Amino acid sequence: MITDEFLNYLQFEKNRSPLTVKNYGDDLHAFEAFFTSLDNHLSWESIDSDVIRDWMESMMDKGNSATTINRRLSALRSLYHFAMSRGLVTHNPTTLIRGPKKSKVLPQFVKEKELNELFDEQEWDGSYKEQRARAIIMTFYHTGMRLAELIGLNDSDIDFKQHQLKVTGKRDKQRVIPFGDELEAELHHYIYTRDKCVAKKCDALFLTPDGERMNRAKVRYEVQKHLSLVSTLKKRTPHVLRHSFATAMLNHDSGLESVRKLLGHESLSTTEIYTHTTFEQLKKVYKNAHPRANS
Repeated sequence: MITDEFLNYLQFEKNRSPLTVKNYGDDLHAFEAFFTSLDNHLSWESIDSDVIRDWMESMMDKGNSATTINRRLSALRSLYHFAMSRGLVTHNPTTLIRGPKKSKVLPQFVKEKELNELFDEQEWDGSYKEQRARAIIMTFYHTGMRLAELIGLNDSDIDFKQHQLKVTGKRDKQRVIPFGDELEAELHHYIYTRDKCVAKKCDALFLTPDGERMNRAKVRYEVQKHLSLVSTLKKRTPHVLRHSFATAMLNHDSGLESVRKLLGHESLSTTEIYTHTTFEQLKKVYKNAHPRANS
């Protein structure tokens, strides 16, 4: 049988592990059981792409994830590639099949009212570390920059006159991000406090008390510590603040292309995931507000 020949090929010629061979076998035997249940006369040679699509639909109906279905399709494609190379079949029905797309996990974000509470209502003491933490979190939320971009900021990257920041993103690509009056005042206050408390040893904007550039772990710690005061999200990271920036911009009528440029995304499709987030918020507003939405 084709299945047995293929599994022997994996085991003895490709030297795949016993577990890998077993997993391939389980997936292929499951498909074989499916198509023979449709018609006893069907074989690996006679099935077509419609049979494979029926199998995919049956797996979806049973609640299998896109990851599971794509893994099983991969096993099927491998078998047919082998069978075609050995002349065991004359056609490959998997060439017309596309697996289901994996559902994208919606990005988590801190709600606007929670960030308003953090900045406007929470107590911030006058220490250098607290002033630095506040400036860091506000910079993330006002600009949507990445963690590495914030750590890499130097004083010279800030143009207070033009209200803009120059950041260096992935693959050393630079972009300019505008900022408003609130962040301007915050950064002025932070720099004033820093220059009184810290002897600079480098050009970095955000410094440790010893005058060194902050590292990833320290920034993550400060963000997690302060977001936990207002948010119950499991993830309270700099990247969540990046998501929060994008979501807030779209919720307040910013165009998708503008948000793409601000975030430094190369493709608009990367930015489009935030439209799902804002639509989910829209559905919640509708459900809570419409008098017959829950009837």
